[in-house]
Amino acid sequence: MARKKVETATIAKTPIAPAFMAKPKSHHTLAERKALGVALRVATPREAHAEWVAPEDRTDPIDIILSSEVGRREDLLPIRHGRMLATPFTFYRGAAAIMAADLANTPSTGYTVQACGDCHLLNFGAFATPERRIIFDINDFDETFPAPWEWDLKRLAGSFVVAARANGHGPKEQVAAAEALVRSYATTMVELADMPSLEVWYSYLDWQEVISGTGDATLRRKRAQVLSKAIARDHAAEFVKLAHFVDGMPRIKDEPPLLFHPDEFETPEFRAAIAGNLVAYRESLSLEKRVLFDRYEMADVAIKVVGVGSVGTLCAVALFFAGEGDALFLQIKQVMPSVLQPYVGATPFSSDGERVEFGQRLMQAASDVFLGHFVGVLGGNYYVRQLRDVKVRPMVELYTPANMADFARTCGGALARAHARSGDPAVLAGYMGKGGVLSRAIGAFAVKYADQNNADHTRLIEAVREGRIEAHFEEA
Repeated sequence: MARKKVETATIAKTPIAPAFMAKPKSHHTLAERKALGVALRVATPREAHAEWVAPEDRTDPIDIILSSEVGRREDLLPIRHGRMLATPFTFYRGAAAIMAADLANTPSTGYTVQACGDCHLLNFGAFATPERRIIFDINDFDETFPAPWEWDLKRLAGSFVVAARANGHGPKEQVAAAEALVRSYATTMVELADMPSLEVWYSYLDWQEVISGTGDATLRRKRAQVLSKAIARDHAAEFVKLAHFVDGMPRIKDEPPLLFHPDEFETPEFRAAIAGNLVAYRESLSLEKRVLFDRYEMADVAIKVVGVGSVGTLCAVALFFAGEGDALFLQIKQVMPSVLQPYVGATPFSSDGERVEFGQRLMQAASDVFLGHFVGVLGGNYYVRQLRDVKVRPMVELYTPANMADFARTCGGALARAHARSGDPAVLAGYMGKGGVLSRAIGAFAVKYADQNNADHTRLIEAVREGRIEAHFEEA
């Protein structure tokens, strides 16, 4: 099916300026910086964030989906559609481009930070830092871009309502989760505003402490068990799961359609391109990381289909060895322009791979030692990271209403820390106050937008029935 870009000529109601490029003056006191935030309430009252009514000229969400798939592998797109079709929640995960267009039509303070861009609750989790601490943080940055801070907060709040509905939670419980998220974000931002800048930069959420503080004893035990298994799952264990030896040579196992070697990967031209790409990736690493990377030699590379929103982009896993039993798996992900870019302005980055690496390093308390990027020899922008490094996915499908609200508070704190690394927490704290007014407003928005998401999901079902979109349904 031929695909073309769809024009979505919407723009935020308040002019957007990159806040982290206009630092607060050193002579401004904490009270003065908070007053700057309070002043933002004049143009954009906190109550205004409750607004969501689809405009009459709203772009067809199916057109936005098709437009966002320009340049992706056509043979993998039915998998993406099938995953989005499964539930309103999986649709929400793949609909970042739709929501970006909608958020650009909502009231905005105009105060920007380095935003995640696809801020939903499954893009948070625990992972190991280079110092081997286990921290909780945002873990997906494909859409990161300088943008209004409230866009991340609204998308994350909406995801909690959609996920709570999927778990069968009642209307009051859905709103409670969204409001708990916003209150935690505001409370954490107030705490960060009172801290020295270096202390803000060094702050992080220790996952072991989060587990210890989990009130639900059953969930606490489950979290501890999952973490223990994740810590034991090193690259040697990944080799047993993902690879084997063929004629004495290590090879990644083919498990189509989700893990496979395309025919073009075996051509001399593609092998030469891989070698060139590795050189470009190495150049993106700091000098001492190059010394570490140079210990490894690539043994194999294969396509690995992951997630929902990324399906159709070129996502690959590469197997490296530094010696016998010393394996390393790197994930290579093609990245398209951020869904936020059309509504914010020109990119300040030389490539989208650089954009993702910059955003991840800026927003995360600690980042992967192998995080890097390159522009492909055969075209395309890519970033690279370890396939897994003690990564723990939240078990939201099992959450009770109390669990969901507790997890919302944890995510709210993590998002506040991420935003405070590029924006001024005092300005944001001044705007939000104690968080009560804003939490009620964004809670109301989240419910309205969850209804919109349901309607858009129904439109996708209709598009598949009409034959406008092809979907592949995977076996459970």
